[in-house]
Amino acid sequence: MRVAIVADHASPLAVPGEEAAGRGTQVADVAAALADEGHDVRVYIRRDSPALPETVSTADGYQVRHVPAGPARPVPSDELLPYLGEFGSWLAEAWRRGDWTPDVAHAHFWMSGLATVHAGRRTGVPTVLTYHSLGTVGRRHQGTKDTSPPGRIGYERALGRAVDRVVVQSEDEVRELVRMGVPRSRMALVPSGVNQAVFRPDGPVAPRDPARPRILTVGRMVERKGFLDVVRALPAVPDAECVVIGGPPADQLPADSFARRLHALAESCGVADRVRLLGAVPREEMGRWYRSADVLVAAPWYEPFGLTPLEGMACGVPVVGTNVGGIADTVVDGLTGDLVPPRDPRALGTAVRRLLADKVRRFAYATAALDRIRSRYSWKRCAEQLGAVYASLATVARPAHATAVA
Repeated sequence: MRVAIVADHASPLAVPGEEAAGRGTQVADVAAALADEGHDVRVYIRRDSPALPETVSTADGYQVRHVPAGPARPVPSDELLPYLGEFGSWLAEAWRRGDWTPDVAHAHFWMSGLATVHAGRRTGVPTVLTYHSLGTVGRRHQGTKDTSPPGRIGYERALGRAVDRVVVQSEDEVRELVRMGVPRSRMALVPSGVNQAVFRPDGPVAPRDPARPRILTVGRMVERKGFLDVVRALPAVPDAECVVIGGPPADQLPADSFARRLHALAESCGVADRVRLLGAVPREEMGRWYRSADVLVAAPWYEPFGLTPLEGMACGVPVVGTNVGGIADTVVDGLTGDLVPPRDPRALGTAVRRLLADKVRRFAYATAALDRIRSRYSWKRCAEQLGAVYASLATVARPAHATAVA
């Protein structure tokens, strides 16, 4: 099938450190997996530099098209809303020309969904949407700190009814969308995959002190990722070191306000000598850090899917995670890891301490985690499931008209 992937701000060509580079990696992985399954894939992203060519052919077998919508310079993702009509009109015109019209268009992230529905309604192309995160959840947990554009929740609700299929990534997302009024019949549950060529149990291991247990935690340097709770839990885990990966490059950490806050908390908790902030680490080097850990801790307040636990599990590392969002699906409590309530450093510390003290249980968790990754979370399986969703829509193509999401 001809598959258009629309990801306005998440470029699969992004380099680590750029905004939405992590989201771009997800788009790159799904595009490559679909291409491996024989689909003709084109990824459409907004052109944010005049130097970018219109089309880039990747070594993974898919094309990237740069769409001229809005200024040809970087724009924060939360400020892209005014340019999505232009983005959608460009897509519609490109698909109308007939040299390459997709059989299905799959939007990643809600704003991409607006552009995709705009184009799909004008060309008769069936549309699919993966939200990746929901405004209702962000607002609930971040309150006034949520920087989403006004009207996001209303747009997301309308999109869930306008697209032909919503691809959800966790049971928690299903429940949230049903509460928003999106029909369950429109949803297909397709978890994301994990790159098992990059994340695997064998390979180089980052240096460590063999006499000191190592806890690893990974994510963006923002409060909702739970790093502060991990530090607060450390007094209950004597002698263990905690390696924190994420945020800006190491040489920029001293200027990062959250990194300074994390360091100050470690000082006040008396664990500063056991907390090591690495900053950003290239994706191709992450496997060696996962493999160096005795336990991966993923303690966000909420998490739409949670790729970090999957990467750790694929490297044979047991996980202690918070019982939220996608983590509640990927980590099977008592089988591949332990789940604890969010924002509960005492419960987190107790779970980590008990797991570090039980080598047999850690080995059992790691073995079960690898089995779960290989059976449920390969990109090949993800691509096959997406292909089935796309094929089910092959008969819904309809005459083009000029209606848009209101």
